[in-house]
Amino acid sequence: MEWSDSWRGAFRIELRAEAVNLAWHGWPVLPGTYPAGAQWAGREGVEHDGPVPVHHDWQERIGTKAAQVATWWAGHSYSLLLATGHGVDAVEVGAELGRRAAVALRAAGVPVPIAATPSGRWMFLVATGRPLDADWVADHDVHHYGQGEYVPLPPTPFQHGVVHWRVKPQICAWQLPALDVVQDALTEAVHVPAGHAAADYGLVAGGLA
Repeated sequence: MEWSDSWRGAFRIELRAEAVNLAWHGWPVLPGTYPAGAQWAGREGVEHDGPVPVHHDWQERIGTKAAQVATWWAGHSYSLLLATGHGVDAVEVGAELGRRAAVALRAAGVPVPIAATPSGRWMFLVATGRPLDADWVADHDVHHYGQGEYVPLPPTPFQHGVVHWRVKPQICAWQLPALDVVQDALTEAVHVPAGHAAADYGLVAGGLA
């Protein structure tokens, strides 16, 4: 995906608006590097295959108020990063497991903010707490992001797409569940028979956006 100057300008406005909105709701957001061809721009001396914080002292900037956050996106289309471990954590899983867990959460009547990356990773946002504690975690490519880490949030651009919401925070009234809620849903999803995958996908694709 090529990002022209005009698209970057439009995207910068959208990124800035979303960053301010999240900061206003108390979510610790940070500017991150952004795709420029095959490279990532916005910070000297860093080569990664994904966005990283622009500021070297990013951990000292956690909790910055919305007005100051707005100035970070004044001139560049920085990625939108969430610093985890400060009220909000993230549980990242593959898309197939994520869909099944989303179905389980929906069946339980528990909405949870979910973001998805262009590379097929789903991130369930939860209240900061203890780490995952389940015997299946090591076998299913699951990662819990907490203190000292960060994740990209919509509408962060990648070379081949954009991070997007599967379930927006507004659906949950900006309320985050405890990690146990998502862990229970993932545990149920891990044990769903493979033959149910197609039906689960249809339910999620039609009901979550």
